[in-house]
Amino acid sequence: MNTEVIIHPTLKHYGLITSNLDAMIDWYRNVLGMAVNHRSLRATSGPKHGPFSAVAFISNDEVHHRMAIFEVPGVVADPEKAGHSRVQHIAFEYDNIDDLLGTYARLKGLGILPVLAADETVGTSFYYVDPDGNNVELNINNYGNEWTATEHIKVSPAFARAQVDPDKMIEARKAGASAWDLHERALAGEFAPAKPYDPRTQF
Repeated sequence: MNTEVIIHPTLKHYGLITSNLDAMIDWYRNVLGMAVNHRSLRATSGPKHGPFSAVAFISNDEVHHRMAIFEVPGVVADPEKAGHSRVQHIAFEYDNIDDLLGTYARLKGLGILPVLAADETVGTSFYYVDPDGNNVELNINNYGNEWTATEHIKVSPAFARAQVDPDKMIEARKAGASAWDLHERALAGEFAPAKPYDPRTQF
């Protein structure tokens, strides 16, 4: 038993509290392909049960749950959350730019649009907001491997972000641009949105 050296566990799942369990399940199913592996009602009285009226365990891979969503009747979104300590966002990574852009197009068809889309040098990220106002980032690693991205961060003098219009990126991709071409052209401002995103509205 090691009692001296830090053991590095992996992130397994995270939990959310909501007053609208159905809407949250539907959103994460549509956006991330989450399936409900368990859902049950819970008593809301007594020390063993806590305030939850229902719970759903959902996942989009082989793990029994990547998210636990607890329903608590009457809870409301915090209109002042921007001024409070909080989880800023949760991120999910795709294997390649086609998966990210294809997901953007699919979600756009469902009326789900990003509140921010940007090339952030080490990665390209599209940020969405779930029904309760939680920020969900969908991204790719522009370098294709974590080692190179980490080395870039170590030597980068400052955080860089170039806002992008995903539709312009899709057009360039269909015209034959490589993933790296898209990255370089994004940083050069070629895919800048006609109306810039205002990160202050959500972040």
